[in-house]
Amino acid sequence: MTSLLSPEITTSDELTDRCDRCSAAAKLVVSLTSGGELSFCGHHANRHRDDILRVAERVVLEEGFEWAGK
Repeated sequence: MTSLLSPEITTSDELTDRCDRCSAAAKLVVSLTSGGELSFCGHHANRHRDDILRVAERVVLEEGFEWAGK
């Protein structure tokens, strides 16, 4: 499934989740258009930015995190 619209992007003061790829502190949480959520550390969020934008309905960034997909 491909998203035809840009996802809603918001910020949060602090995220308490852990990265689903490596368990580092999450800097980004994505709500998927197909349902569910995934969390990413800064490294993995930037590495997978194109894929995240393609499947995201909503993206929450930790305040101060500069995401390459924004």
